Amino acid sequence: MSSEDHSRSNPSASDDGAASAVEQEGAGDAKKRDSIFHRLYVGTGAFDIIGKRKRWYLMFAVLMLTCIASLAFKGFNLGIDFTGGTQIQLPASTQQGQQISEERAREVFSDAIGKGPAEVQTVGTGNTATVQIRSESLSTEEVNNVKAALFEQLRPVGENGQPSQQAISDTAVSASWGGEISRQALIALGVFLVLVTVFLALYFEKWMAVAALAALLHDVLLTAGVYSIVGLEVTPASVIGLLTILGYSLYDTVVVFDKVRENTRGLLGLTRRTYPEAANLAVNQTLARSINTSIIALLPVVALLVIGVGMLGVGTLNDLALVQMTGMLAGTVSSVLLATPLLVDLKMRGEPYQRQAERVRARRANLARKATAGASQDEQDAAVEATDDATLEDDLRKEKASVAAASVPARAQPTRSPSGRQKSSRSSKSGRPTGKSSRPTGKKRR
Repeated sequence: MSSEDHSRSNPSASDDGAASAVEQEGAGDAKKRDSIFHRLYVGTGAFDIIGKRKRWYLMFAVLMLTCIASLAFKGFNLGIDFTGGTQIQLPASTQQGQQISEERAREVFSDAIGKGPAEVQTVGTGNTATVQIRSESLSTEEVNNVKAALFEQLRPVGENGQPSQQAISDTAVSASWGGEISRQALIALGVFLVLVTVFLALYFEKWMAVAALAALLHDVLLTAGVYSIVGLEVTPASVIGLLTILGYSLYDTVVVFDKVRENTRGLLGLTRRTYPEAANLAVNQTLARSINTSIIALLPVVALLVIGVGMLGVGTLNDLALVQMTGMLAGTVSSVLLATPLLVDLKMRGEPYQRQAERVRARRANLARKATAGASQDEQDAAVEATDDATLEDDLRKEKASVAAASVPARAQPTRSPSGRQKSSRSSKSGRPTGKSSRPTGKKRR
């Protein structure tokens, strides 16, 4: 018997097969909806970020204490620009066309004066590549001995293509220059924080300004702590890079706060969500955007590390890219997991939001009692949504009415004559036409 005949003879079997296919399709759609990427894309509040804020506070507290301890006991690995010293530079090519390695230059330097340099790096590629040797401050005699040893053992070529000792240069770096850069950077940081505080307080509100500044200070402290823990050298480029991440960190926080303000507008007159729930929805709605923005922003930073350092060998780009990468990652995490939860705790200290949360809980308890009495959940939600929508429409109607009233010019008030009668402001005055026609009537005067 064919499968077609079997299906005709057993209609219940075909119905069961169709039902199972529908169930499998529905299960597949449900699985797709439950996936983390789908929840991240739709941003419907599936991630309880605000509800787990104590967990984030504990994580950030551990990070901050670790960074503060490292800064207090270990400090920074300051570069030659901050501590002062001597820099010797020579071409990286020899007369035979071979490249002078950093290890070989370090070995010659140590043999010449009996102590090693602080840093040796190759800058540039090809014929323009140079070897830079940095050390503590050296006397004139020590500098001459190092230059003579480098020329005799490495034979670097000059611009004319011949070995020349004049191709080896030395520079004395003063520690006051790095100190001046640090002082100016601190002044710039202070001015930036003051202006940001004023802007956020005017554009948003004071608690949003406080939460944004707390997240901003966290980003700066975390970036500085990473440099201290890992032992990365702090250079003027690192300080400049630290200032550049402030704007990015603040930008991401402002975007999230703008969505929070939109979701919480008129919230005190509603009973559908509490302030923490509305803020959590705002974070979910902007979470995909924050991640995408961070990935796009990190692409040029990674390019600086790969091309500028790996291929060109520019150490300044390395310092700039490292501090930017650390700061961007810290800014993205703090804007989602620190700034908004801190804002929620600050706002919930106010009595209006506490009373609104109590009304929400009371309404939900009332709905739960009605549910036990037999009312459907859909009918309850529809009633609540209708009430909230009506409240919002009433607020918008009042706001539009006030705006329209402010835009209409005031009407002239009628005046009263001495006899007590009202006179309209439109009454004719002497010399003003009365509106009657002045055409001849055809009658002659006698």
